[in-house]
Amino acid sequence: MIDLYTWSTPNGRKVSILLEELGVDYRVHPVDLKTGSQKSPEFLRINPNGRIPAIVDRDNGLALMESGAILWYLAEKHGALLPTAPEARIQVMAWLMWQMGGLGPILGQAHHFLHYNPGKSAYAEERFGAETRRLYGVLDAHIAGQEHVVGDYSIADIACWPWVARHEWHRVDLADFPNVRDWYRRLRARPAVQRGYQVPVDVGEIPPG
Repeated sequence: MIDLYTWSTPNGRKVSILLEELGVDYRVHPVDLKTGSQKSPEFLRINPNGRIPAIVDRDNGLALMESGAILWYLAEKHGALLPTAPEARIQVMAWLMWQMGGLGPILGQAHHFLHYNPGKSAYAEERFGAETRRLYGVLDAHIAGQEHVVGDYSIADIACWPWVARHEWHRVDLADFPNVRDWYRRLRARPAVQRGYQVPVDVGEIPPG
């Protein structure tokens, strides 16, 4: 049993999608970011950084923060969605780190300036808007001619997809990135992705892309 502490954000959805793909029993603990629940003493004992997602593995008592580390841990534990062949494995890890170090942080800034606070800083909107499109372009070029980010479906796909699901917030038309659009639609059709997207609350239709 996994206790999942999460909210309806791209980082949170990474873990719920993976748990759905793995078919692992888990219990959801909503952490409402609008009310500051992530700063409660109870949550900070699980994740001292005060961010979602976090898990507690009831099999061994392990509390773990950071979505990338959680994806890695769960894939390792269950022997799925992470290749065992060394070259493929390290490539999956490279793209997981790309998402954690580039795609996620930059798109998060795009959310802040383009979606939540438009008109506050033309410089920031231009900077993060341009870098967002550059990263979409990197992904689009990389996945040309292949079904997934690295070989078979993996945690690299699961890490990236929830961020691309907010393409409208980034002012990105996926028609400009047809390889990303096709990949996004393939993953959107997966039942586990559809279920995991609606954790911890049903927010309605997934953006179609």
